[in-house]
Amino acid sequence: MPDFPALIGQPQAVELLTRAVRQDRIAPAYLFVGAPGVGRSLAARYFAGLLLSPEPQAEVSTALRQRIEQGNHPDLFWVEPTYLHQGKRYSAAEAAEMGLKRKSPPEIRLEQVREVARFLSRPPLEAVRSVVVLEEADTMAESAANGLLKTLEEPGNATLILIAPSPESLLPTLVSRCQRIPFRRLDTGAIAQVLQQANQSEILQHPEVLALAQGSPGAAIDHWQQLQAMPPELLEQVKQLPRSLRQALELARQIAQALDTEAQLWLLDYLQQHYWETLRQPQILQTLETARRNLLQYVQPRLVWEVTLMGFLPLG
Repeated sequence: MPDFPALIGQPQAVELLTRAVRQDRIAPAYLFVGAPGVGRSLAARYFAGLLLSPEPQAEVSTALRQRIEQGNHPDLFWVEPTYLHQGKRYSAAEAAEMGLKRKSPPEIRLEQVREVARFLSRPPLEAVRSVVVLEEADTMAESAANGLLKTLEEPGNATLILIAPSPESLLPTLVSRCQRIPFRRLDTGAIAQVLQQANQSEILQHPEVLALAQGSPGAAIDHWQQLQAMPPELLEQVKQLPRSLRQALELARQIAQALDTEAQLWLLDYLQQHYWETLRQPQILQTLETARRNLLQYVQPRLVWEVTLMGFLPLG
């Protein structure tokens, strides 16, 4: 499809969105549901291009695509989860660039939802409608979600696109006001095509990364980057179950000191995959999943890893 040129492996989503534009039946809100990294955000950019085009149902110009990609179209408002540091909000990319120590996952905050409302309070400047995209909408706290609900009830001359992994990850009242667009996990051939297109074909030589990705090329790239950033010696140590209390405590200390919370959460995913492939012991997966929940609940990381690794001692 020329309007979705680089979106691979999502024919149903493309058909639903192009049909809506072709028939001029644009919903006030859409929910793009599916695993991260399968093309939801890319589809949102292409769809925004169709909605913001000065000539409805015409092919989106290269200039308009570039403006949307650069985020400088006055009628497009793109929202992504943020970290809060010293009273200021930072995106994941900004936080990584600044080297901020991230103690909790990013989220869409109430003030960001209020900014959406302010953005939609004025009429569009160039296009026939305004477009708002909320990436990782499932990260909204309840107060932010309730604030967004008011906007969805009266969006005005605008279309909102919420991106989330599943309808169950959002409040039912939000889901009920959106038209769902499903995004599927990709097969092996489609993943290879995406990775080659993104100049990441080397990932295809690492089956453990592809196994972690579970049909998501974007996740494969993220896992590969996390793996490259992980201290090699530390990774080799955690791939072996500890054999003594001293070893478990020392390893917990190293993990807590060397990795921020997001890297620790990734390490848990990696270890779940690794231990399942090598040991096939469900209790290990359950222990690691408990560690994940505790980290997400802001339990002190070193304590989480001490308890987790000590729990492996009878197995080592």
